[in-house]
Amino acid sequence: MATAPFTATTNPTAPARSYAGPMVLMTTLFFLFGAVTNFNDVLMPYLKDICQLTDLQSSAVQSAFFGAYFLMSLPAGWVLKKLGYQRGIVLGLLIMAGGALLFIPAADSRAFALFLTALAVLGAGITLLQVAANPYVSVLGPARNAAARVSIVGVANNFGGALSPLVGGLVLFGGSVALKARLAALPLAQRLGEEAQLVKGPYIGLAVFLVVLAGVFFFLVKLPEIEGMAPESDVRGTEWAEDGKLQVTHRDSALAFPHLVLGVVAIFVYVGVEVGLGSFLIRYGEAQGIQQLSAFTQSLVRGLNVATNYALVLFGKEPAPIDTTIGFTKAVGAVLVSSYWFGSLVGRLVGIPLLLKLNNRAMLVTVCAAGAALVGASVLSTGETALWLIVLCGLMNSIMWPVIFPLAITGLGRFTKQGSSYLIMAIVGGALIPPLMGWLATHGGGLRVAFVVPALCYLYLLFYALRGYRVR
Repeated sequence: MATAPFTATTNPTAPARSYAGPMVLMTTLFFLFGAVTNFNDVLMPYLKDICQLTDLQSSAVQSAFFGAYFLMSLPAGWVLKKLGYQRGIVLGLLIMAGGALLFIPAADSRAFALFLTALAVLGAGITLLQVAANPYVSVLGPARNAAARVSIVGVANNFGGALSPLVGGLVLFGGSVALKARLAALPLAQRLGEEAQLVKGPYIGLAVFLVVLAGVFFFLVKLPEIEGMAPESDVRGTEWAEDGKLQVTHRDSALAFPHLVLGVVAIFVYVGVEVGLGSFLIRYGEAQGIQQLSAFTQSLVRGLNVATNYALVLFGKEPAPIDTTIGFTKAVGAVLVSSYWFGSLVGRLVGIPLLLKLNNRAMLVTVCAAGAALVGASVLSTGETALWLIVLCGLMNSIMWPVIFPLAITGLGRFTKQGSSYLIMAIVGGALIPPLMGWLATHGGGLRVAFVVPALCYLYLLFYALRGYRVR
C-alpha cells in the first residue's frame, strides 16, 4: 500500500507550513553526529597510551563504534516503526548519554573493554538517530528541496567533525608545561591513572548536553510525523497516478522496491569510494616518485602549514615546518588529503543553492560521470597531475549522499523507515572497499590497478543516476 504524498505538496489551498524549527534541531543532531564520530580520532591514540595497547588493539576503538552502524541499523528501523520519529530520536539521545556516562567507570578502571562498551553504546545511539534523522530531513518539506536539506545538515556534520578533534586534542593532549612535567615525574601507573581522568570532562559534558537535547525534543517541540516522501515527477521522473498515489501495490518489504535495493548498493559504493580515495591518496603520491613539487603545490602546503603551526603552538607543541623542496612526502600528502576533504565541504556549500534550482538527478549524473573520468584520467597520468585529479574527486563526492538518499527512499511510503535502515547499513562499504583496494595493490599489480576499483564504483553510481533510481 502506497502512502499519499505529503499534504504540503498536494493541497494548494493549505497554508504554507514552516519547518525552520525542526530543521534547526535536525541540523544540531547532524553537528553532533560529526563531532562525536571524529572525536574518536583523538580518543584512539589517547586510549593506546593510558591502556598500554598495541596499535592493533587500539584500532578496536573504531571497530566498536562503526560496527554499530551495521549491527544496529535494522533493529533501529524496528524501534522507529514502534515509536515514531520523535520518540525514536529521544531514545537515541538517551542511549548516547548512557554511553557517554560509561566513560566515567571506564576512566576510573582504565579497562579497555569498558571503553569499547561505552563506544559501542554511543554508536548504537547514533545509529538510531541516523536512521530517524536522514529520512526525516528528506521528507521535512517539499520533495523538490530534499537534497538541499540533506546538504545543509551535511555541512553541519562536516563542521562538527572538523571541530571536535581540535577540541579533543586540546583537552586530552594539552595542558601547561608545569602539568606535563609533574605527570612525567610520577610513577607509570599513577601517571596513567591521572591522565585517564582527562577523558571524563568531555563525555560528562556530552552526556549533559544529550539529556538536555532529549528534554527539548520530548517536552518543548512537536515534530510533524511524516510517513513517507512524496516524489515529484519533474524532479525525479517517477510515475504517479492522478490521485497522487504511486502506481505500485502489494509490497510487503522495502526490499521489494528495486530502486531501494539498487540505492543501498549505491550508498555502499559511494561511502567506499569516498573513504578509499582518501585512505590511499598518500601512498598513491609516494608511488608517483615526485622529486620536485610545482610552485602551486608548494605555496598551498606552506600556506596551510602556517595554520597548522599556529594550532600546534596553541596545543603546547613545537612548530613543525614542512619541507617542500624535497618533493612529495607524507607531510605533503597529508595536505592533499586535507584538500580532498575540504573539497567535499566546499562542494556541499556550493551545492546547496544549486540543488534548490537545478534538477537533482541531472546533477548526480554529472558528478558521477566526472568522478569516473577523473579517476580514469588519474590512472593514465603520472606525477602531481595524477594526485590532483584524485583530490578533485572530493568535490564530486560532495552532493552524492544528499541526492542518492532521497532518491532511494522515494515512494517507499510505510516502508520509509525500514528502507532507511538498509541505507544506513550500507555505510559498511567504507570498511570493505578500501581493503579490496589494498589487496589489489599488494597482489594485483600496484596502486594504479587498485584505483580501478573507485572508477568502477563511480560507473555504478552513474548507472544508478541514469536508470537505477526509477521507482518500479
